Amino acid sequence: MGASKSEFFSVEQNEMANLFKAMSHPARVAIVNYLLSVDACICGDIVNELPLAQPTISQHLKELKNANIIKGTIEGTAICYCINVETIQKIETYFSSITIQLKNKCC
Repeated sequence: MGASKSEFFSVEQNEMANLFKAMSHPARVAIVNYLLSVDACICGDIVNELPLAQPTISQHLKELKNANIIKGTIEGTAICYCINVETIQKIETYFSSITIQLKNKCC
């Protein structure tokens, strides 16, 4: 596979690409949806909700956390996960700007 040449793109373009890449798996979308419905939870809660093994859930949580889509705080021996609102707001702003540009171009 060739180099992505990410240095040729803006910081925002690289950031959005990383966020979309992290969200490009249906299990991660399902995890985000679940976290939105419960506000915060531990990995075991997600394992009980989704038809995936605990190690698989942990890997998906790691990818979401690395992209700053979710946050994790240590509570005893568990990590409590929640949505990172700031990152979601960046995504919202990005899509809002696309919507505005499209409205300005439409008939």
